[in-house]
Amino acid sequence: MSVKQRTLKSEFSLNGKGLHTGKQVTATFKPAEENFGYRIRRMDLEGTPEIPALAEYVKLMDRASCLEKDGVCVFTMEHAMAALYGSGIDNCLIELSGEEFPILDGSAKYYVEEIEKVGLEEQKADRRYFTVKEQMEFCSEDGQTKITLLPDTDYNINLVVAYDSPYLQMQYATYSEQVTDFAKEIAPCRTFVFLRELEMLLQHNLIKGGDLDNAIVIVDREISQEEVNRLAKLFNHDSIEVKQGILNNLDLYFDNEPARHKLLDVIGDLSLCGRFIKGRVIAERPGHKANTSLAKKMCKAITQAEREDVRPDVDTTAEPLMDVNKVRALLPHRPPFLLVDKIYEVTDDIVIGCKNVTMNEPFFVGHFPEEPVMPGVLIVEAMAQCGGILVLNQVEDPENYSTYFVKIDGIKFRHKVVPGDTLVFKLVKIAPIRRGIVTMRGYAFVGKTLVCEVGEFMAQVAKTKK
Repeated sequence: MSVKQRTLKSEFSLNGKGLHTGKQVTATFKPAEENFGYRIRRMDLEGTPEIPALAEYVKLMDRASCLEKDGVCVFTMEHAMAALYGSGIDNCLIELSGEEFPILDGSAKYYVEEIEKVGLEEQKADRRYFTVKEQMEFCSEDGQTKITLLPDTDYNINLVVAYDSPYLQMQYATYSEQVTDFAKEIAPCRTFVFLRELEMLLQHNLIKGGDLDNAIVIVDREISQEEVNRLAKLFNHDSIEVKQGILNNLDLYFDNEPARHKLLDVIGDLSLCGRFIKGRVIAERPGHKANTSLAKKMCKAITQAEREDVRPDVDTTAEPLMDVNKVRALLPHRPPFLLVDKIYEVTDDIVIGCKNVTMNEPFFVGHFPEEPVMPGVLIVEAMAQCGGILVLNQVEDPENYSTYFVKIDGIKFRHKVVPGDTLVFKLVKIAPIRRGIVTMRGYAFVGKTLVCEVGEFMAQVAKTKK
């Protein structure tokens, strides 16, 4: 029985300071449509730019995960991502009033509590999974950190941490999607730091928002009362104490809370693959670099699988749904700029068409005349024209409308196109139409070879005739 996608029933907000910036920030979590995934919108910046919470946008930082797209950054999102994933949420828009998520108590507890308050709403689309088919792994250069992903029927994690500390030598933690109560056993587990690391982090302009309320501080050496008093002043506390290797008499929720928190980070970082996972993770002394590096490999595997799934199974010699004359009736383009010859399929979400590339194309006269190659920009234009058919298929009187593309992002050219090739295009709608705006993803094939792909086409439908 298939599992359906889920989103929030209603929105909620949390306010707090960022761990590294120390700035107050509000994160608002909102319901989102099917196949939306997790996206973060910077409300404090002009144009409110969005960053998809995907590993391809990860930028490595010290002791935190960071997403960056077009110069816009978001920091320390791993606890929020873990809360969404662990709560079974597929689609969510997060509006952020600053550059960093609030650290709160250093766990995912408050995120999960708010999610439970507003509840979840089941959607019509099936949940999207990444099913692990072969072993994948990341190993650090020094060999101290290793994270391995293996095939399994469900999502399971086995984790071990080991440190050169009498108070934190070796700990284990496990997670089983079918058995573990994420909200009670993983979400409350707080981040931790060794006392010896604190001043170094402060000197590097990090953890400006760190205090004794949002981290477990492990004291693994003898310290004098003078140093204890200095730490109390540093963290604006009247007094602090050391009890069983933990600063400020902080009681642990679990004996292995540090290991469980590392497991929380693994869940949050690996969620950046953009899918729910069916596989087993073996994590040995994991960290954000290892986690997100594995998530990037997962993203590549997902992209490759998607390409195989989206490859059109079409007979280009068969009678088309639309010939060039019917295409001309919908599109305003005319030769030599009409770059779609046939349409084979049109639904509410997909269009498949083709372009026969011949030596008679006018652009071959000046573009690599001694080695004819179709200009990449014209491949994208042909794909966009094919997408225009999909867009116009959404209106009752398409002859009265035109399609104008307002954004094209994530273009990748993978193989050259030459005379004699037949380009087959597949455009897939990836978000519902809103205020006349359609968002699509595009692929161009020659035979079984993917020659070009566009991560995002955004088009506006405008009425041009009465």
